[in-house]
Amino acid sequence: MTATARQIEVPPSGQDLLQTDSLAAFCKAAGDPLRLEILRVLQHNAYGVLELSQLLDVKQSGMSHHLKVLASAGLVATRREGNTIFYRRAPQPIEPLLQELHRNLFATVDLIKLSAELQQRIHATNQERTKASRDFFEKNADRFHANQDLIASFTQYGEIITEFLDTSSVTKETVLEVGPGEGDFLPSLAQRFKRVIALDTSDEMLCRSRSITRDHQLDNVHFVHGDTAIAVEQQLTADCITLNMVLHHTPDPAQIFDDLAQLLKPGGVLLVTELCHHDQSWARESCGDLWLGFEPEDLSSWAATAGLEEGESLYLAQRNGFQIQLRQFFKH
Repeated sequence: MTATARQIEVPPSGQDLLQTDSLAAFCKAAGDPLRLEILRVLQHNAYGVLELSQLLDVKQSGMSHHLKVLASAGLVATRREGNTIFYRRAPQPIEPLLQELHRNLFATVDLIKLSAELQQRIHATNQERTKASRDFFEKNADRFHANQDLIASFTQYGEIITEFLDTSSVTKETVLEVGPGEGDFLPSLAQRFKRVIALDTSDEMLCRSRSITRDHQLDNVHFVHGDTAIAVEQQLTADCITLNMVLHHTPDPAQIFDDLAQLLKPGGVLLVTELCHHDQSWARESCGDLWLGFEPEDLSSWAATAGLEEGESLYLAQRNGFQIQLRQFFKH
């Protein structure tokens, strides 16, 4: 037999072995009903081990094991928020071999509707988060500005977000401000729009916003007590929505984007001012933060899932080590 006729066995390369190992880990992780259930729960939000254990009625040690398997397969990612580690769905893997499997797995599990009981548990967990944030603001209303100034006051970004607003071609009919706080932005909005809606879950904050409108004799500002889900139920619509330093106080940021996309009229713009992710955990106790900021790609992903198109972005570094992201999203 000639050398050309002989079959020569070529040993697999290191890259081939790595891809095979990754594929095996992926199949192992995806081959368990409970782990698929975890991925379904993590569709839009991040949860800690204890929260997931309670949601799915699994012992914490067992939940930790399943999360470790999912993490090893690149299906969940972790993020530390103070003393708690939160789990969320991982972004797409680098390996081209797994990218389509990754997308298809998430798309398939999302077709399976969560049971009514599990949806109720998720809702209750998010309500607990909302209550903790609301209670903080009700108890610390007098310290609102002092707490705000610890991180970033409105004066540090208000002028720039106003410039974003002025340079956009949005119709100046109705604007919705979610979480107006003490109402610092309301006078500027009232000058630029025929109708302003101020939406807040805190009665105390709404009272302080009303005081601002009285002081400035603004007669085109309307107040709604509730969250974005209430606004959707009331079928409110707006040409522009502003969300300034609010998202890190909300229990389910992805759901907020979904709600706001429903409230936004076609051609409308969503303006978001938010903290970039940081590790200063004292902000939880001092400022009532539920999340320690967000990565820019988090906001981009939630907006895209909600059907919004990304516009301009601007990032402002603060002297105290925080960084602010000013983001613009459109609905076509």
